[in-house]
Parts: sequence; structure tokens; C-alpha cells
Amino acid sequence: MADARIVSLIASATEIVTALGFEEQLVGRSHECDFPPGVERLPACSSSQVDAAATSRRIDGRVRALVAEALSVYRVDPALLDRLAPTHIITQTQCEVCAVSLADVERAVLELVHSRPRVVSLEPMDLGDVWGDIRTVAASLGAPDHGARLVDGLTARLDAIRARTEVLAERPVIACIEWIDPLMHAENWVPELVRIAGGTIMIGEPGRHSGYFSMDELVRRDPDVIAVMPCGFDIERSLQEMPPLATHRDWARLSAVRAGRAYVTDGNQYFNRPGPRVVESAEILAELLHPGAVDFGHRGTGWVPWSV
Repeated sequence: MADARIVSLIASATEIVTALGFEEQLVGRSHECDFPPGVERLPACSSSQVDAAATSRRIDGRVRALVAEALSVYRVDPALLDRLAPTHIITQTQCEVCAVSLADVERAVLELVHSRPRVVSLEPMDLGDVWGDIRTVAASLGAPDHGARLVDGLTARLDAIRARTEVLAERPVIACIEWIDPLMHAENWVPELVRIAGGTIMIGEPGRHSGYFSMDELVRRDPDVIAVMPCGFDIERSLQEMPPLATHRDWARLSAVRAGRAYVTDGNQYFNRPGPRVVESAEILAELLHPGAVDFGHRGTGWVPWSV
């Protein structure tokens, strides 16, 4: 659909749109959309009501307060949307914290957007949903074949990773930490990526929202590997937020820490985005789970070893 005018209000959808070959049709983005390079030139149609520079504990408290009051974590700019005159707006219903909600978009469209765009809502809970969302976006743009080819390519790459790891004798247990303070474990599509990468997730089931857990539980389960992947944080920011975890009296007792198998990853760019780069996320996990046997070259950009 060459004449499409697309506004993406979720970072993963922006990556899907560009991977489908429609980057030139993007006319607006969310404030969090930053990949592929160059999309930052597009006007940001949303903003956050949460101070991203606050500590993990304060961010968690602010988000919980907003959600408890039935308020959105994000604001959408209907006047800007109207000026951009989109034919398609892509958002999500999976998580109030991840992106502008469907309700907010529908309210903005009804209030002011005269172009009467098609609102495409995504709801990725597991890998199957990610593939379904890619197909949904492609179909909405009149290019279902593009979606089928992209999904086939991504699943083939994951199959290749699985083929490399399933012949390895060990399947280490890994704790995937999606938030540091308070502790949250990653679910949704992450457990599936762990299996593909040749590991066993400590806590988590595919298709479920991530949940809170305690340091006592982390100590009791004592995983072989720890991967810290805070939602929305890159490596540098995650390292800044590590002290509440790393200074806990039990942290140094953990087998993964004593063995030098605790890692900090770029959760923002990889694990938190249900789009084409779930493949790179699986590659990173394979490197952490099977060092020496698997190397896709993500050290330093996708992950770093934790050290005091």
C-alpha cells in the first residue's frame, strides 16, 4: 500500500512495519521508537507520565499508582495525529505499561483525527502471537505475502538456533529478571526463547504476564545463570539500577554470581520488544547459556557480564 500513512505507537510495531518494507510510509511514532536508526526523525505522537530518570522503585510505584487509578501511563497527542493525517495507527492491548493503550488511541481518533485512520491493535503474549501480529500488520497494509515471508524467515532463524543448542548436553536453569527493584521475572515470549536457546527458565510460562518474586525465592531456586533484562532499560541504565540487587546480602551467595554467570542485557532493545528482534534475543540467551559453544557476537552490545 504505497499511499499508506502509518503512525506506530509501539516500538515493536515500528520494527515490524520497517521489516515489512513500509518504512517510507511511516509518518509518526511513539516517544520510545528508536529502531531502526533514522526513525527518530519522525514526530513523536506520545509522551510518558512517568519520569524515566527515576529509580526502578519509584518508577514501579508511579506506574502502579496510575494503573490503580485507571489512568494511562502515556499521553497521546490527538492534534499532532490530526496534522499527520494517518491512514493507519498501530497500538496494542497487551500491557498498559508497554505502549499507548487502545482506549487512548480510540479516544484521540474519535475526538479529533479527521483522516479516520484504521486502528490496528496488537496483543502479543507469546511467540505465536508475535507471528500473528506481523501477519495482522501486513494484511492491514494490503501486503499479506510480505507478512508470510517475514514470519517464515524469522521462524527459520529460530529453528537454526534450536538445532545448534538441542544437541548440547546441558540445559542450564536461567533466571530472567525483567525488573530489578522490586524483582520481576520475565514471562510472555521469553520462556519460549529460553527453550530455543537451550535452557530451562527458572520461573515463567509462555503467554502469561510477568510477575513479582522475592530474593528468597531466587536464593531457594539458585539458578545456574542470571540474565537481568529490565523493561525499557539499556545496558548502561540497567547497570546503574543494579545496586539494590547486587548489594543484597544474599546476592553473592547465588551460584550464578559465584560462577561469574550473572549478566546484564539490553532489555529495551531486545527482550521487551515482541517484534523481529526476538531472534536476536534468542541468540543472546544462547550465548549466556552456552558460552564457548555458541557465539553470535552480541557481547558488549546485547549483554555484558556483571561485575562489582
